[in-house]
Amino acid sequence: QVHLVESGGGLVQAGGSLRLSCAASGRSFGTYMMGWFRQTPGKEREFVAAISPSGGTTYYAEAVKGRFTISRDNAKNTVYLQMNSLRPEDTAVYSCVRRSEPFTTAQPMRVSEYSYWGQGTQVTVSS
Repeated sequence: QVHLVESGGGLVQAGGSLRLSCAASGRSFGTYMMGWFRQTPGKEREFVAAISPSGGTTYYAEAVKGRFTISRDNAKNTVYLQMNSLRPEDTAVYSCVRRSEPFTTAQPMRVSEYSYWGQGTQVTVSS
């Protein structure tokens, strides 16, 4: 069984920074694409970022490109999301996700490609 546990959320002023972490249980962490999605009440889940199994390739939503950075440490079974220049519209619950199949990287922005989701961590950006 795979468990994903996020941490690092909180309240920050606009222009500030936060670093989210996601610790994953289960074997073969380094063979799966990992990612982050976010959701606000009344809206659908929104892709934020994803990273290939080796960490060599990253993908970002246009809304966060240049401000957010995804990274991973396969030795620690952990994926990170560094969020800089935060805006009020970044306020959401951020969830860590793991790909369904190992070694696959197609369609990284598609919700259905991820079988495992963390419980989420709240990020609130005040203006």
